[in-house]
Amino acid sequence: MAEKHTAGAFDIRNIIGLLLTIYGVILTLMGIFADPATQKTGGLNANLYAGIGLLVVGLGFIAWSRLRPVVVPEEVPEVGDDPVRPAPKKRPRSGH
Repeated sequence: MAEKHTAGAFDIRNIIGLLLTIYGVILTLMGIFADPATQKTGGLNANLYAGIGLLVVGLGFIAWSRLRPVVVPEEVPEVGDDPVRPAPKKRPRSGH
């Protein structure tokens, strides 16, 4: 049986998960070490809570892509002429 090829790093869930996790780490650290500015947010440390939320969602995306990877088929059938696809538009000839 042939080995299955997965999308790996090119899976969009990995990219989104990585970005959300990076922003989550930054916001969490800002919530812990920076001025919480609770007078502006009604008594909440918004950076801390938003950072934790982004960490949870980002790690969820990464876990999702690891648990259910996208399998890339070995061979893709060649696309013939599709009768429902519109024909490409011809460019007007520039002027003589």
